[in-house]
Amino acid sequence: MRTRTPFPALVPALLAGLLATGGLSLLASPAGAAGTAAVIQVTTAAELKAALTAARPGDTIQLANGTYKGNFKATTPGTSGSRITLTGSSGAVLTTGGGGYALHLNGAAYWTVKGITLTDAQKGIVADAANGVVIDSVTVHNLDMEGVHFRQSSSNGILRNSRIYDTGNDGRGMGEGVYVGTANSLSDRSDNAQILNNIIGPDVGGENVDIKEGTTGARVIGNTFDGNGLTGANYDDSWVDVKGNNVLVEGNTGKNTTNNGYETHTQQSGWGCGTVFRSNKSDLRGSAGANQLAVNVTNSDSSCRTTVYSSNTVTGGKGLTNISVTP
Repeated sequence: MRTRTPFPALVPALLAGLLATGGLSLLASPAGAAGTAAVIQVTTAAELKAALTAARPGDTIQLANGTYKGNFKATTPGTSGSRITLTGSSGAVLTTGGGGYALHLNGAAYWTVKGITLTDAQKGIVADAANGVVIDSVTVHNLDMEGVHFRQSSSNGILRNSRIYDTGNDGRGMGEGVYVGTANSLSDRSDNAQILNNIIGPDVGGENVDIKEGTTGARVIGNTFDGNGLTGANYDDSWVDVKGNNVLVEGNTGKNTTNNGYETHTQQSGWGCGTVFRSNKSDLRGSAGANQLAVNVTNSDSSCRTTVYSSNTVTGGKGLTNISVTP
C-alpha cells in the first residue's frame, strides 16, 4: 500500500506526476483496482471531509491527534474484500459541537472505524444502509441521544472492544448505548449485528443495548454493562432489551439497574422470540423495580420461545428468571 500526501496537496502532486510521465493510467484506474489503495493523512476537519469523499475501496484515512469539528459523512462503499478504513488514536476526536452525527456512514458499506473518539454531538456513529461496518476500539460519550446506531438494514455490523458512556443528555430517554434497527418497524432488517467485548455505561440514558423488532440474529457477547443512569423513560429499566428474533446474549456482566438485568418484549406479533441467555452475570443489588429479575421474559410460549440456561447467575434481586431454566 503506497502512502498519499496530505489531501490538499494530492491533486497538484498527481498533476506533476502526470506531466512528468505523460501518462493518465492512475486517473483512469477503477476504484479499488490493484495497486491503487492509499493511506490519506489527515490533520484538519476540512481534510477529513475531503478524504471521506475521496476514499475508495482499500484506502485508509489516518487521523492525526486533534479535534475535528463538523458533521462528518461517508457515502462511498468499500467491498467485502477491500474495505475502507478510518483510523486514529483516542486522541483523534470527532465532534459536532452539539447537534447532528459525529460520523454518518450513509450507504458506506464495508467501512472499518477504529480507535478514535466521538463526542459532543446528537449521536455518535450512525450506519444507514451500510452493510458490513466494523467499529473497533472507539470511545463514544457526551451525546444527546444514542451512541452507536445500526439502521436502515445495515446488516452484519460489528461493534467491538469499545467504550460508550454518558449518552441521552437531552433528557428524552433516547440515549441507548447501542441501538439496532428501528422502533415500530419491520422493514429495517439490520440483521446479524455483533456487539462484542464492549464496556457500556455508566450514565447511559436508555438501555445499554436495544435490539428492535424486525431485526434477526444479533449477538451480544462478552460486554460489561453499567446501568447507573437509566432514566425509566420509554420503559428503559434494564441493560439489554431484546425485541428482535433469534438473539444470543452470552457471557456478559452487568451491575446497577433500576429493575431487571435483561428483558425480552413482543412489540410486534411474532417478534421478541428465540432469544438465548447463557453464562451472563447479573448484579441486581440496589434494584427497586417490580420484578428485579436477571432475565425478565414478557412473552414465552411454544410459538415464541426464550431459553435461559442455568449457567446464568444473579446476585441480589428476586431471582434469575420468570420462566423455566434450561440445565
